[in-house]
Amino acid sequence: MFFDILPNEIVTHVFHSLSDISSVLALASTCHHFHDVYQKQKLSILTQAADAELGPIDDIVQIVTQNTSQPAHIHRNVPMSDALLKDVWRVGKVAQQWEDVYPFKKWKNDYSARRLLTPAERYTLRRAIYRVWLFSAAFHTRQYIRTSRNLPHIVHERALLLHNFSTVELSEMLDVHCILKDVIANNICPSNGKIRQKFHKRYPESNHQLLFNIHLNYPPPPNPSWQAGGGDGWFNSSLITSAKYHQTHMSRLQPSRFHEPGSEGWGDDINMSKLDPGQILFLKHRAPLKQQVDMWLRTSLEGGVEWFVNNGETFSETLGFVIRQRGGDMEALRDAVAEGEMGVAVLEAEM
Repeated sequence: MFFDILPNEIVTHVFHSLSDISSVLALASTCHHFHDVYQKQKLSILTQAADAELGPIDDIVQIVTQNTSQPAHIHRNVPMSDALLKDVWRVGKVAQQWEDVYPFKKWKNDYSARRLLTPAERYTLRRAIYRVWLFSAAFHTRQYIRTSRNLPHIVHERALLLHNFSTVELSEMLDVHCILKDVIANNICPSNGKIRQKFHKRYPESNHQLLFNIHLNYPPPPNPSWQAGGGDGWFNSSLITSAKYHQTHMSRLQPSRFHEPGSEGWGDDINMSKLDPGQILFLKHRAPLKQQVDMWLRTSLEGGVEWFVNNGETFSETLGFVIRQRGGDMEALRDAVAEGEMGVAVLEAEM
């Protein structure tokens, strides 16, 4: 049978059955007939494929439509558009990259248990990432300052969002939150102790004495031409680009005349969990040096670096508040997630 004589209904059903957007585009390029069917129902076909590949896209929509005029816990039903679908794609691809990071961090000390996630676990991981991301977008902003974080009505406002989810779903969010914190502590803002540990592990025979700076001195403002304006301008900065393409010469732990590994330490553990999963992944891949992270914080945060360094994340304490309201024990929940009894990848999935 020739493709050109297939009924539109069958072709449409095939399009809606595909599991990812690349398959949709490949099928649409097969022949003129398929391309015409695709063009006539492009938005619905791509939405279906995006949900299959990156879903649940409803949770992504809550992130990209988050605004200060509507409480975060109220579900927003928004008609899909081309612009919205592009935002959904951008957020979804970030979550998809975390599918590869999660196994390494989850089982970094238990190599024998490390494995790929099942399709169901990948879906659960993406969903938890989107929900943690929504919390960050809603409450880790300059509208919520340090002095107001414990005010009853502010705590209640944050808790309303987490009350939308079951305790099992909250454990999945906690699991993701722990992975994000691990990436921050080991790959983005390692403490002095972590730098010392990594240095001696990489250079066990070295007698080099690390020189640590106990102060967090942010660099002077950069040249205005480098300022990140209107979104993701910092992707093309010379500092960040050089880190991407010349990491061999910019190793965090390699001592030289021009680089002291001890300067990469951030003193005590730094609370940067206010960053969303997209920002954390960007810094992990493109900012291997402390100077680059410093510069990014100064130029790219909407609330400004002063707000950022003076305000801690509120997800952990809000989660504890909600769990206690439900009569649960936060420490028991943490232990269950750490031991694999709850969270994204549970023990039953390994059997």
